[in-house]
This record gives sequence, C-alpha cells and structure tokens, in this order.
Amino acid sequence: MPKKNKVKFNICNVHYALQTIGDNGDVSFGTPVPMPGAVSLSLDANGEPSNFYADGYAYYTISNNMGYEGDLELAMIPESFRTDVLKETLDTNNVLVENANVETANFALLFEFDGDVKKIRHVLYNCAASRPSIESQTNEDEIEVQTETLSVKATPLASGYVKAKTGDDTTEKTYADWYKAVYLPAAAAEAASDVSEQSTKSTAKAVKE
Repeated sequence: MPKKNKVKFNICNVHYALQTIGDNGDVSFGTPVPMPGAVSLSLDANGEPSNFYADGYAYYTISNNMGYEGDLELAMIPESFRTDVLKETLDTNNVLVENANVETANFALLFEFDGDVKKIRHVLYNCAASRPSIESQTNEDEIEVQTETLSVKATPLASGYVKAKTGDDTTEKTYADWYKAVYLPAAAAEAASDVSEQSTKSTAKAVKE
C-alpha cells in the first residue's frame, strides 16, 4: 500500500487559466500560466448550512456552499496576470495602463501544497480577483521585501463545481498533467462524450434515412 501524506506545508506552483463561457453556456479554460513568487494563500469557506425548522426541530438542512474568498500574497503580481485578468493594457510605449471602464476576467486558480510524501494539487474553477493595493515603505537598516496581495473570490460554476484536488489514489497521468490543462471532473467529461456520441449516431441515422 502506498504511503499517504500525514501533513501539508508550503504553497508553490501557482498558476492561473483564463475562463471562457461559450454561447451555449459551456465553460472552458485556457492553458495554465505560471505565477511565480507565491508567499501565502488564505481562503475562507463562504456560506454555511442553514436549518429549516418544522414540527419543533430542524426538519431540513439547506446546503449553502458559496465557494471561498481570501487573499493570495505574491512577491510581485506577474505582468501577464495584470493584462490577462485585471485587464490592464500596454500602450505603444509598453506602459501598463489601468482603465476603470474595463471589466476584469474570471479564471481558474491552480496551486499545490507540499506534503511529507507527495504534493497535493488544487484547482478553484471560477475565480475573480480585485485590484491590489499600492503600498511600500522606506528602507531602514535592512531591506524588507514588499509583497503584493490579490483578494480572490471563488464561486461555484453553473454546474455547481467549486474546486478539485488530487487525492491519495489519483492516477499518475492526471497528477502529471495537472498544469497542462485545467482538470474537469470525469463525470462531466463522460457526459459530454455521451452527448457527442449520441449526436454522431443521430446524424448517421438521419443520413441513412
């Protein structure tokens, strides 16, 4: 039996992948892009179960999973994230310009935690990020690195999916390919495959008739 993680520590290998919603509502993601310099990630669960009372007791418990929200701290926010997600633009002099009339983009956030045996890889599917604060301070006796922080809010997709992470028995291929493309649950992939297969059969039948 393979060994299993007992503890986790350290955040690393942060990536983002732009989200696209098709005309039919299907969600897809671009190729994950690295965000080096991760310092910390702190996301709190958003939404708690609530009870419906009848007959003098909690008759039904209502699930209320609204995703997660919190902060991602980086050494510096990559320019690619500023242009792809925060929608800052580069002018003809390659100066980054922020425009209040432009909407930011949603994205998937991928990252991993070290474990005593194996890294644990995660993906949050439907993320939005707010503009970071502008701050720094003068040098004193020692130079202190000033980090940048993104406020991140991850909400459920229309399908209900919020996040996924690798487990003790995740297949080697899935684990190895985690940062090549955003992982989507197998059930959804199988359903799409079934629809495609049924469509192909219907088309073939129509041609024969």
